[in-house]
Amino acid sequence: MSDASLFVIGGARSGKSRYAQARAEAAGSAPVFIATAEAFDDEMRERIARHQADRDARWSTVEAPRELPAAIDALSGGEAVVLVDCLTLWVSNLLLADADIARAGGQLCDAIARFDGTLILVANEVGLGIVPDNALARRFRDAAGLLNQSVAAAAAEVVLLTAALPLTLKSAG
Repeated sequence: MSDASLFVIGGARSGKSRYAQARAEAAGSAPVFIATAEAFDDEMRERIARHQADRDARWSTVEAPRELPAAIDALSGGEAVVLVDCLTLWVSNLLLADADIARAGGQLCDAIARFDGTLILVANEVGLGIVPDNALARRFRDAAGLLNQSVAAAAAEVVLLTAALPLTLKSAG
């Protein structure tokens, strides 16, 4: 397990992306943002633009809507600081592509273990609400929840954000 891996999880608008970005900026002078979102509509384009505007010139961006483990491996190296935002969109992309999500999740956890540097991963906690009324939504919720469990086990540190307040669930070291 990478000693500098952090998994930040929380609900929508919980402050998780802002928290993860601040941790990445504190960890290094040239952080890399791995984006998993794809802009299929105007609302998503606006969300992506807001996130981009929050990052200054220090940041570089790699887009990896489906090939996330390979993108993480390509950036590994002692001084690397990498922020992945977000795993929930990645699961959605894999689901829509009819990919083997369990296999991809295993590959992601292997990449976390191999990573040399600081790796921060962000995801939504989607399992706290009602049971969805359709099979696709239930499949998504279950896949996201199972991935979150695996990533939490693989990460050295896990922080839950709620109302922009961090709660450490697992400490590094």
